[in-house]
This record gives sequence, structure tokens and C-alpha cells, in this order.
Amino acid sequence: MSAPDWSTAAWRKSARSNGIGNCVEVAASGDMIGVRDSKDISGGVVLVFAKDDWSAFTGTVKAARARH
Repeated sequence: MSAPDWSTAAWRKSARSNGIGNCVEVAASGDMIGVRDSKDISGGVVLVFAKDDWSAFTGTVKAARARH
């Protein structure tokens, strides 16, 4: 499997982003999810997760928020 080309990915921030640069951006490429720092978009580090792992993580976060 080849590494995703994150330079052409459609990156997005949460609609709840506070606009002062303290957020991350997320993009999908094939069966992988990339996460990067919104302050370092030009070639910075991209953390890469399998879609199933990302779904499990976000599901856990949503469930925890619902309990509080």
C-alpha cells in the first residue's frame, strides 16, 4: 500500500473551531484519516489513522460527552 498524498486532501476543521489557531484539521484519503495542526499546514506532521480506528476514537469521545 502506498502512502496517501496529503497535499491534495480536502482538509477540514470543526465548525466549533474557535478561530484562534488552536485546532486540528482532518482529511480522508482512501481508508486512512489524516490529522494535522492547523498552524502548520505546509508540510508539517500528519498523524495517520485507519478509518476504523478513527471511528472508534470519535465514537468514544461522543459517548463520553453525552454522559456529561
